[in-house]
Amino acid sequence: MSERKNTTQELEEVLQEVGLKIEELLKKGAEAGAELKTEIEKKVMDLRESKTSIEEELRKAKEILEKEYQDRKDHLEPRFEESKVLMKGGLNQIIEGIKILFGKNTPN
Repeated sequence: MSERKNTTQELEEVLQEVGLKIEELLKKGAEAGAELKTEIEKKVMDLRESKTSIEEELRKAKEILEKEYQDRKDHLEPRFEESKVLMKGGLNQIIEGIKILFGKNTPN
């Protein structure tokens, strides 16, 4: 789960960097000549649309991964609890066996 979060965080950081680069391009475009300015603004708008669609895809992927994680957790958690109870019972039996073996307790 933490590996997925690290990857997600990395993607979010890259998207933030892209946003900063877009803002830089806008500033440079404002300083450029009229023809170049129009071209830069068009490219910036395209970049913003791409960034928005990537962010939306990332959001959807995060939702899907979280749902899948929750489904698996809900499915496996009862099994873990059952295993924990069985393990505890087994350990108690081993402890009782050791006590009997060394004559410190009689069986119930």
